[in-house]
Amino acid sequence: MTGLWYALVAIMFAVYAVLDGFDFGVGALHLYVARTDRERREVLAAIGPVWDGNEVWLLASGGTLFFAFPQAYAAGFSGFYLPLMLVLWLLVLRGIGIELRSHVQNPLWRQFWDVVLCGSSAAMALVLGAALGNVLRGVPLDASRTFMAPWFTNFRVRGQAGVLDWYTILLGVFAVVALCVHGALFLVWRNQGEVRERALRAARVLWPAMVVLGLFAIAATEVVRPEIYRQLMARPWAWPVALLALAGLAGARALSDLPAFLASSAFLAGTLAATAAGMFPVLLPSTLDPAFAITAAGAAADEHGQRIGLGWWGIGIPLAAAYTTYIYRMMRGKAVAAEH
Repeated sequence: MTGLWYALVAIMFAVYAVLDGFDFGVGALHLYVARTDRERREVLAAIGPVWDGNEVWLLASGGTLFFAFPQAYAAGFSGFYLPLMLVLWLLVLRGIGIELRSHVQNPLWRQFWDVVLCGSSAAMALVLGAALGNVLRGVPLDASRTFMAPWFTNFRVRGQAGVLDWYTILLGVFAVVALCVHGALFLVWRNQGEVRERALRAARVLWPAMVVLGLFAIAATEVVRPEIYRQLMARPWAWPVALLALAGLAGARALSDLPAFLASSAFLAGTLAATAAGMFPVLLPSTLDPAFAITAAGAAADEHGQRIGLGWWGIGIPLAAAYTTYIYRMMRGKAVAAEH
């Protein structure tokens, strides 16, 4: 049962990264891909109906982690208190940047919220990558299984590591580029005209940068947490998700429109799934002593709670998935800017 919940938590966060990831990529790129007010409204028309629904998967992921592995939830959310407040503000700024932009017919007002949307989206992508870096590198958990991570210490990956160091910043930059490619391919699929052409150019330029940064990230992870790859190679059942990531990476470059976007989604989901498979059963490593790491077995709720939670999860998540599917089907076709 514990292994099942570990897989479900990983799947939930992967779904969130795929769905809200293209929102962040679109937001980070929209000052480049859209030059006029109408073009920017076309970009917002592409993500406007879905961005807040995509955030549901972040809440569902946190809720799943809470009742499946409460000790990991408690340690992570208390230790990362300040970064989580930053995440909250960035999500708020992204939302009001989308919703308030067209409330006033004033160029300065609209330009201000365009910049807010771009900055908050790019910063959120950076934070997501740095968060993944912290999970892979580990945090300064002590014998009490608690920690309080400062923003930075000495930029080293051992001992009393902070939220930011050379490794987490590298993964943050990789996440920004990867989500920009993901967002650009979404715009190629959903938009037309100049917006589509600029998004296509952005995807073609950023894809090689994503590959190079990805190779650096793989090499850095081998230095920081080499057991991930050893465990991944020792688990044949995990190889298909790694192959899915490779196929998605190639497809994002070779395909176009919806197939390219789906390939990018496969790359992100496969990468995160392979990472989770390589980390299992560790949820949060310790940079002080491997014995202090929080594992799935040590952090899991009791058996009865897991069974009850699985029943409610089996009701709620299919409803969320059905609603998400319905919205995307309703909004299919090319995005068109409204007249107001």
